[in-house]
Amino acid sequence: METSVVQPVVLKRAARLSIAAFFFIAGLCFASWASRIPDIKLRLKLSDGGLGAVLFALPVGLMISLPFSGWLVHRFGSRTMLLLSAVIYPVILSTIGLVQETWHLVVVLFGFGFMGNLYNIAVNTQAVSLEALFGRSIMASFHGIWSLAGFTGASIGTLMINLHLAPFTHFCIITGTALLLISLLYRNTLQQDINADTDRPLFAKPDATLLKLGLIAMCCMVCEGAMFDWSGVYFQKVVEAPKGLIPLGYTAFMSTMAGGRFLGDRLVMRLGVLRMLQLSGLVIACGLAIAISFPAIVTATLGFMLVGIGVSSVVPLVYSLAGKSTVFSPGVALAAVSTIGYLGFLAGPPLIGFIAEAASLRWSLAFIAVLGFTTTIIASKTKF
Repeated sequence: METSVVQPVVLKRAARLSIAAFFFIAGLCFASWASRIPDIKLRLKLSDGGLGAVLFALPVGLMISLPFSGWLVHRFGSRTMLLLSAVIYPVILSTIGLVQETWHLVVVLFGFGFMGNLYNIAVNTQAVSLEALFGRSIMASFHGIWSLAGFTGASIGTLMINLHLAPFTHFCIITGTALLLISLLYRNTLQQDINADTDRPLFAKPDATLLKLGLIAMCCMVCEGAMFDWSGVYFQKVVEAPKGLIPLGYTAFMSTMAGGRFLGDRLVMRLGVLRMLQLSGLVIACGLAIAISFPAIVTATLGFMLVGIGVSSVVPLVYSLAGKSTVFSPGVALAAVSTIGYLGFLAGPPLIGFIAEAASLRWSLAFIAVLGFTTTIIASKTKF
């Protein structure tokens, strides 16, 4: 009897370690690519505008893959799709280092975005199923691993640049490491998804709950996109920080977002999902309000730290709730919520630019603060 009790616990822990490793691989691959964008830009002799146009191929591939990803995970299971995407994703990364023409990069980035999203849906479906087995919140910690991998990938990229290694060599090292981890840990992933009922609809209008979850994700991802693309500009133009401190706002945001994800599961268990989402939106709005009202280095940094804390648990919670849908399978539900969420991630940064052009960057962030607080409002009107 004692052995039969211990064995499932050991298996769950092994599965958690394996799924965490797959989240790490995803973050490592993406950060590795991002760290060498300037080198690729220089090799292809792209202007800033040309690079922006080329980079758009990645989110286009991501968006186009969303309905297919949900169907594939539903049809063949998250385990199969995770192995497929986790192998192909780093392989595509290595081919980025070989591109010699602009159109080559466009094609490869489209595939990188397409396969990256299939990877995202599959690994989050695995995480949702494992969370059901644990019977408590563990999703935020997986997303924390992804954030940690982002820091690791950026650090390795800096090292590779200082060692004067070509992007292809760098990417091959990352690919080899990823494939080794996959070969060692894949056997411990979950074989069966929760709610994997083949009779559930594949293509249907999201129900009210999924729609609201998608809107919460969209509001949060607009805030994330704003921090990714505009925090440095805000510190440069509004805060007027010294050159060496311009990245401080982005670093503060990323640090607290990653840290918040590792603490998020404990807070969810203590506060509950509804209260956590409500507080998250409030913290986002307060953080941006501080940065807008007091645009000095210390206060703006503090404000961006609060924004990082606020956004840290929202997307993991939304994914966890979507995966428990009683109407759709986890893969389809996650794809539906991701589609709405990523619309905000893509539309947010240019929208900020338009508002900044018409008024000012501070007004842009004020608009983002309102969207952050909208997370609280929508959560308050949703039954979980």
